[in-house]
Amino acid sequence: MPTKRIRRTLEMEHECVRDPNEGYEPNGRYGFIRYLEHGFPSPLIRWHCHDEYELHLICATSGRVFVGDYIGQFEPGHLVLTGPRVPHNWVSLDTPAEGVRLRDMVLQFSHAPLEQMAHAIPEVKAILPLLQRASYGIEFSDLSDRARERFIRIREASGLPRFIEFLTLLSELAATTDYRLLSTVPMQSSDDDDALARVSAAVDFIVQNITTQFSMKDIAQQLDMSERMFTRFFRSATGNSFTDFVNRLRVNKACQLLMETELYVTNICYNVGFNNVANFNRRFLELKGMTPKEFRQQSQARFGA
Repeated sequence: MPTKRIRRTLEMEHECVRDPNEGYEPNGRYGFIRYLEHGFPSPLIRWHCHDEYELHLICATSGRVFVGDYIGQFEPGHLVLTGPRVPHNWVSLDTPAEGVRLRDMVLQFSHAPLEQMAHAIPEVKAILPLLQRASYGIEFSDLSDRARERFIRIREASGLPRFIEFLTLLSELAATTDYRLLSTVPMQSSDDDDALARVSAAVDFIVQNITTQFSMKDIAQQLDMSERMFTRFFRSATGNSFTDFVNRLRVNKACQLLMETELYVTNICYNVGFNNVANFNRRFLELKGMTPKEFRQQSQARFGA
């Protein structure tokens, strides 16, 4: 008798499932910042997302990391900030038979209080670009040791001293230039509200129509701009050329379909807006370092063994 295939899906983590027995600080122990640590194996190692930001430090083991549509390798010292509802998982591949006592140190915090503080306290505005970048996951390369020290201080502290340590850590993360984004590059922050609104309108159009054919000329006309002006404007605001940005979004959508459906790669190519398979495969390989077929095979590990 053929076995029934079990289909796993992304889990949305809610407060009601955060059991202190699994490593979460209990209610009443924490305020704005919640600390979590756990070992391996653990039921917390799963493909999931939640409404909070999460700063995640790997203390032991190595393996494969999944953040959004990103697939990469991790080892001790791997430090990543994920934004609200960005799916993620770290799957260890070299664990001893007896397991590991401490694999992860984690901080979770919400957005609204920091945004409100930034409106009232100008110095806090410096961390807002960091939070914007976190929408697609950020990997830091030069702060692991310092971050671990601050994680420990935050774990041991409470009240205002804990919050001061946390803000200092965010400040260090915001100031470093030794980082990389793990998924599609988001818009960069802008002090010009009108410019940001126009970029948002352009990006909204691209996102909503990503599976159809459109040109830069179409969007420039909607914004009442020349193509040359739009080219400079778009690159300055997003850090990408128009073509690169569209290709990234289309590949991002393809990754989602590769992970969540069993559609043929050829069908996915046309469903996300590419008009020939060779170009789709080439762009996918450039951005992901693997073919769509390899991405689908590797993505299965995001649920863990």
